[in-house]
Amino acid sequence: MSRTTRIFCASTPYGLLTLAAAIESDCFPEAERRVLLVCNDAAVPEATPAPDEMPGFAPLRGHFDDVLSWNEAVAPFHPGAWTPRADDVPLLERHLRKLWGLGGDRVELVLESLAVPPALAVAQVFTGAPVHVYADGLMSYGPTRGKLDPLVGTRVRQLLHLDLVPGLTPMLLTEFGVPARTVPADAFLKAVGEVSEAAEGLPALPDGSALLLGQPLSALGVLSPGEEAELYLRMMRGAAGRGHRALVFKPHPAAPAGHGRALRTGAQELGVDLTVVDSPVPAEVLFERSRPALVVGCFSTALFTASALYGLPVARTGTERLLERMTPYQNGDRVPAVLADALLPDLESGGGADTPPAGELNDLVTALGFTMQPQIHPSLRPAAERYLAQHFGPRTRHWFKRKRLTSLGLPGGIPKRLASLSRNATARRMVRRARALKKAVRR
Repeated sequence: MSRTTRIFCASTPYGLLTLAAAIESDCFPEAERRVLLVCNDAAVPEATPAPDEMPGFAPLRGHFDDVLSWNEAVAPFHPGAWTPRADDVPLLERHLRKLWGLGGDRVELVLESLAVPPALAVAQVFTGAPVHVYADGLMSYGPTRGKLDPLVGTRVRQLLHLDLVPGLTPMLLTEFGVPARTVPADAFLKAVGEVSEAAEGLPALPDGSALLLGQPLSALGVLSPGEEAELYLRMMRGAAGRGHRALVFKPHPAAPAGHGRALRTGAQELGVDLTVVDSPVPAEVLFERSRPALVVGCFSTALFTASALYGLPVARTGTERLLERMTPYQNGDRVPAVLADALLPDLESGGGADTPPAGELNDLVTALGFTMQPQIHPSLRPAAERYLAQHFGPRTRHWFKRKRLTSLGLPGGIPKRLASLSRNATARRMVRRARALKKAVRR
């Protein structure tokens, strides 16, 4: 009887911590061999540390028999853009089995972000291998990004996720009936603690500091580099306005360099002390080491781990503008951004979020899921109609695009009998004149 080799694919340090916690919690059947397959899908992988290069990786290495590189296997192609041609799959699987010493092993896969490469490419190469999916952040609460090939989706056995939003059920892969399973928080915190103890070279952070979280928003094309820099300055001004004189900026490992310099200039103008942590450790390691007095971000997953797992005060800023700019509407970051806007307190106003009850929150995400992927979840239309009919208003309208609601014929959109006016040249000209007149009166 052939042995079982389970291949764990990781592209982020956070994902690697989640995998370690899931293994520690016996979330997978027994396997004779465990292999960590590292995927560095940053825009410039050569300039960005891979997950197994982060400080403190050594304790996590013990969970695996071997560590392999997907980047080396598919070079010179970029792992975030390459998928195999169907005719090449048998040859590629034979090649990788020989390269990685798999022989005739029964292969199982543990993957993230299954709808896109590199995870999708790995699933396509190992045709027929059972798949376990784990959530690398908040995207699991939203729908699958686009229609997934049933030859891949029907192989998924479970979705593993941290309970970052208590009471909210993940929507990812529900079109295939995939059951969701929670990874115990204690196991995740244990993995973070091991990395924190082993990590060297991290700067000592000031007591009572505010931690500002960076995200690769310009690298993802959501904001321009200038707009992203302004967002971080806004975080700094908001934290300083709350009385924090010691600030720590944690840039995202995949973000372009340069924001730290702009923030240092801003810190001098505000009269605050700034520490920039360039180490590629996840933010959770800093929570473990220093317990900041406040964690500030836009819609980073780390805001939710800080609040749900570490009990730290958090605040968000920039989410409303980000939702206005986010394209296409189906962008997988839409649900995480809405969750941050709906559940976390605003930095500038200092007010607490008007948190919806658990049932209403599930209804909100269901409505978002239908408007994002109506072809995948057509059965959710009645639930989306009910939610929008009851709750669409000043607080919720920026979570949905009116144009999208109109195209789907949902409450909150423009009624059909009026929709044609938006395509009428005379009507558009009158609106432009009215807006120009309004601006002139304001001056």
